[in-house]
Amino acid sequence: MVLVVMAAMVKYLTTSVPIGELMFARSFFALPPLVVWMAFRREFPFALKTRRFKGHMLRGAFGAAAMAGYFVGLSYLPLPDMTAIWFVAPLLTLALATVMLGETVGLLRWSAVGIGFLGVILILSPHLGSGISAADDAAIGAVIGFAGAALTALAMIQVRQLTGTETTAAIVFYFSVTATLFSLLTLPFGWVVPDGRTALLLVAIGTVGGVGQILLTLAYRYAPVSVIAPFDYTAMIWSLLIGYVVFGEVPYPIVLVGSAIVIGAGLFVIWREHQLGIKRERQRKASPPPV
Repeated sequence: MVLVVMAAMVKYLTTSVPIGELMFARSFFALPPLVVWMAFRREFPFALKTRRFKGHMLRGAFGAAAMAGYFVGLSYLPLPDMTAIWFVAPLLTLALATVMLGETVGLLRWSAVGIGFLGVILILSPHLGSGISAADDAAIGAVIGFAGAALTALAMIQVRQLTGTETTAAIVFYFSVTATLFSLLTLPFGWVVPDGRTALLLVAIGTVGGVGQILLTLAYRYAPVSVIAPFDYTAMIWSLLIGYVVFGEVPYPIVLVGSAIVIGAGLFVIWREHQLGIKRERQRKASPPPV
């Protein structure tokens, strides 16, 4: 819910604040709660030691580009539609892992990915029905939003490569720093001086986003992925509620159908990976110890 609230604040400000400035607020103001959390855990600054600055920069670049795609999508599309498009990122991550990480994916999970993409087509169809043109804001938002989801998948692949040697705190911290620096590159293209209310919302976007990252990190620390990941999909419920109450948005029925398909495919992948994990653990325990 916390990250959906952040997305709603971003969407609210996209009509008056440039995307680059929103990215800066999301990244920069996420740092204070992160540093406080690390200090509370007595990990600051020791957990930030790294020899993989290039890896962190690459993860940050993918993540910053994904954030830009997400924010642009929010500026053109209803909140539930953009949330539904973002659900494709885990499926894309699974597909990319076979190519970039050499992971083995069985027929069942590939089938789930294929079905999930059919759901994505349904989600995008109302916005791409008339084709992509300079005057079709919804089509532009849908394409850029989907590109952002794909870049998120690339960022997650990079995170998997970093987790072997880097702490979670370091990965999150260096992402926020890198995204902050990349967002500053948009400064020459025009930022606005916010009034008091807008400034508070900008600070809130970063703070809420940072707290959301901490809560997600804590959740995955204390429970397995198969337990926590399904709760990600409750974001659709909150986005429907907030989208209707705050923005008066009512999604197309076909978007809801596509969302259900993507969510179902994602949940199946999570369940299947959990089952395979149990199988591997049983095989490990059953194998004789080395002599």
